[in-house]
This record gives sequence, C-alpha cells and structure tokens, in this order.
Amino acid sequence: MNIACFSTKSYDRQSFDRILPEFGHSFSYFEAKLDIHTVSLAEGHEAICTFVNDHIDAAIVKKLKQLGIKLIALRCAGYNQVDLDAAETNKLKIVRVPAYSPEAVAEHAIALILTLARKTHKAYNRVRENNFSLEGLTGVNIHGKTIGVIGTGAIGRAFCRIAKGFGCKVIAYDIYENEEMKQLGVTYLPLNEVLSSSHIISLHCPLTPETHHLINATTIKHMQDGVALINTSRGALIETKAAIKALKNKKIGYFGIDVYEQEENIFFKNLSEEIMQDEQIARLMTFPNVLVTGHQAFLTKEALAQISQTTLTNITAFENGEELVNEVKAS
Repeated sequence: MNIACFSTKSYDRQSFDRILPEFGHSFSYFEAKLDIHTVSLAEGHEAICTFVNDHIDAAIVKKLKQLGIKLIALRCAGYNQVDLDAAETNKLKIVRVPAYSPEAVAEHAIALILTLARKTHKAYNRVRENNFSLEGLTGVNIHGKTIGVIGTGAIGRAFCRIAKGFGCKVIAYDIYENEEMKQLGVTYLPLNEVLSSSHIISLHCPLTPETHHLINATTIKHMQDGVALINTSRGALIETKAAIKALKNKKIGYFGIDVYEQEENIFFKNLSEEIMQDEQIARLMTFPNVLVTGHQAFLTKEALAQISQTTLTNITAFENGEELVNEVKAS
C-alpha cells in the first residue's frame, strides 16, 4: 500500500525504513502535521500514518474519504485526537499501536521523579560552570515514600514494578483493578484516598471525557502539601492553571511533565529563536521545582522498533482483509 506519513521526524524514517522491505509498503514522509491545510498531501495514497498531535476531526475525515484514503494508521496508543464517529460514518478504518514499550514511558516517569528529587538537572548546569557547591541541592529519598499511581494499564503496571523496586509503598486507582498488581503488593484505593495518601503521584491513564482535567483545583486540595506530581500520559489530564496556582502556594512541591494540554503548537518543534507565546508553559518553566520534557517518554530505540513493526503489521492486515486486532471503533 501507498501510505502518507505525517509529522515525520528523522527517527521515524529510520525505524520504518529499517523494516519496510519486509512488508512491501511504500511510505511518503511529510514533516508537516496533518491538518486542514496539509491533508491534500494524502492524495494519491491509500492510507495515512499519523501521530499524537495530528488532529483528525470530522472535516479532515471527510477530506480523507474524498481523497480515497481507506485506513488511518495511528503510530501511537492514544486516539482521543480522532473523531471516531466521523471515521465510522465515512467507513474509514482506524488502527493503533496499543502497547509498544510500556517500560520506556514508565522509566521516563521515574527519571523525572529522581531528577526533581535529587536536583540533578541543577547540579549538571552548575558543574558545567565549574560550580561545585552543594548549597541548595539537598534532595529527598524515594525509598519508603508512598507513590500513588492513577491508571494501571500496561504503562502504569510497568511503573508500579519499578516503584516497588525502589522500596516504595505503591497505592493505585483504576476502575479496573489488576490482580497481578495486587499480588505485587499494590493496594487499590478510591481516587481521593490515593491523592491524599501519596507523597508522589504519577498519572498513567488515557484521556477521555471522564479524565479530562482529572487533576484540577478541587482534586489538588485532597493532596498532601509538597506533593510531587508527574504526568507522562496526556497533557489535558491536568488543568494547568490549577497546577500553577498550586505551585505558587507550594501545595505542589515538585512538578514533572512530559505532556502539556496545549502542546500541539509547541512540542516536536525547535522554538529556541522565538518568543514563547504560550504564557502558561512559559510560567511553568520559571519555577525551580518544575521539570518539562517535550513528549519524549516514548522515545527509545526499542519503542520505535515496536511502533514501526506494529504499524506495518496493522497496515498489512488491512491490505490482506485480515482481522484488525488493533482496530479502534466508535463506542
């Protein structure tokens, strides 16, 4: 099949080109994000391949149908950026990569926690200027702390295993309790109890209408003073204004995010020569106890290999009329 691949970076090309000969598909790589202005690039192709910040709304779905597109292959796990009802109406199939490397994202969440807890990002910058003073670098132990995990899907479970290895007490909230996690020693509690009992809270749930702004002014009030809040899942799980206020009054002691609710016009771009127009993320980056990474939690060689393998397998299954085990449908 001929596939138009949007939001392409060099690492995408490398991972796909490495195994494309095994599948026989043809990829056209476009750096542009998929939107109403770039959708015409899909002309002459049978399928498109998109990433998390390619918003596929009803207008784009309709245009894709007109261009002869039959399949939308998401090279990510999340699909909240797709109008599923519009896709179903226009008879466009959607497939995704439900799990590529849960450990990649879980390990990045741990990296955010350790960096903030031990202030290694500050130490790195100091030492590069020949400043070896330890003043202001006092950290906190992770061992013995209570970590609250919101969402125990594949990534949340991987995170729990690592946290247990650090000697932490792990409590969790999920509408579906996992028996494997219970055997590991994870205790499931109601959301408010997890929020109030945790020294560290890590978010690992999908973005749905029910979880949008799950962390807001009201839920933050349930948290301990000085809590560490980590998000490597979806940006809109956190109401940014509420988080900023909580940072200012020291309710949140540490804040580590790899995702941001308004990230689509910021992340995956080099804006070093531009003035930041987004006032909220600009404000976040002024706090000494905030660490922001640009949606890189997934970015490991192992994860990229799995993403390309699963995406191409999904496309081949569609081409051959086989069962689409990773199909996403409107509810």
